[in-house]
Amino acid sequence: MRIAIGSGKGGTGKTTVAVSLALSLARRSVAVQLLDCDVEEPNAHLFLKYDIDTREPVKVEIPEIDENLCTKCGACAEFCNFNALAALPSKVLVFPELCHSCGGCMRVCPAKAITYNMRELGTLEIGMTDGIQFGLGRLNVGEARATPIIAQLKQYANPTRVCVLDAPPGTSCPFVEVVKDSDVCLLVTEPTPFGLNDLRLAVEVTEILGVPRAVLINRADVGDDGVEKYCAEKGVPVLLKIPHDLAIARAYAVGTPLVDARPEYVDSFYSLYDKLGHMVKEQSL
Repeated sequence: MRIAIGSGKGGTGKTTVAVSLALSLARRSVAVQLLDCDVEEPNAHLFLKYDIDTREPVKVEIPEIDENLCTKCGACAEFCNFNALAALPSKVLVFPELCHSCGGCMRVCPAKAITYNMRELGTLEIGMTDGIQFGLGRLNVGEARATPIIAQLKQYANPTRVCVLDAPPGTSCPFVEVVKDSDVCLLVTEPTPFGLNDLRLAVEVTEILGVPRAVLINRADVGDDGVEKYCAEKGVPVLLKIPHDLAIARAYAVGTPLVDARPEYVDSFYSLYDKLGHMVKEQSL
């Protein structure tokens, strides 16, 4: 089972939940894997202290123009929807950061003046910690495209283990890349107007993708009841509530997982996993 842990907004405790779920399953002798797909700012490793077994670059194809062959016709720039190419009277400019490596420019070039070189976007790190197979992606500073790194990291998903994917915050392309082929998406939110607004967006995305979703409310005893009313109206199950707890916050500040600060939550997260499993089974019937 692939469980995506998402959130409409940042700061709701998504990584806390992903790490706690993975640790709880490992401590119940469930084979589990955690992939930190928040490649712009991965931080699950701060709580796990893992040993790296594999480190590899993530590269994408970028067009290169042969000026000796190029006729400056502009067909490549006209085709590119991402404005990665600009055809000037004397030269075709390439903007690598904007290129999506679709290959279309090479296909439409009548002079066959375009080839491809590889450009490094970031790196992957794969290892083990506390019985958990762990992996993370890291986007290079200044790069804008996170999805190729997420896609390559997901290739390490182990079908013999429960795979917990810590998704990026928000509902843009990186979030979609994580959630689109997951079995279920657990959305972590907070009971505030901001939390509700962004939860609505995340629920709408999962509806479009056809992925079952459930909600975990963090800091559940602050704010208002707007989130619970919305979930009841939409038929989205609230599977777990975690109250505002200063001990959890203090542990987080020094890199201690929630289930180490509050071991009683191991049972809660294992029960959460069981409920998610039932949701997936019901969806497949």
